[in-house]
Amino acid sequence: MNMIIIENPDSETLNKQGVFSWPIWEKEISAFDWTYDSDEECYIIEGKVIITTPKGTYEISGGDFVTFKRGLKCHWNIVRSIKKHYNFPE
Repeated sequence: MNMIIIENPDSETLNKQGVFSWPIWEKEISAFDWTYDSDEECYIIEGKVIITTPKGTYEISGGDFVTFKRGLKCHWNIVRSIKKHYNFPE
């Protein structure tokens, strides 16, 4: 699978991974295509996005933790402005 979604992980898990010290990215309502050239982990602080991949369509919103795998080609449709912590693990 090229994308893993964990809905509302507990704060202990997030703290162990250091999520709240990761940089923050924000984006207004918009739509665009994206290809991941490396793995990316992110924790959605607020907002809502619909991600369309060759394997299906997924809704991600505030409180979700997502891992996008390298090589994933997808379409982002941000329906509520997104604010997320992000990390590129080694």
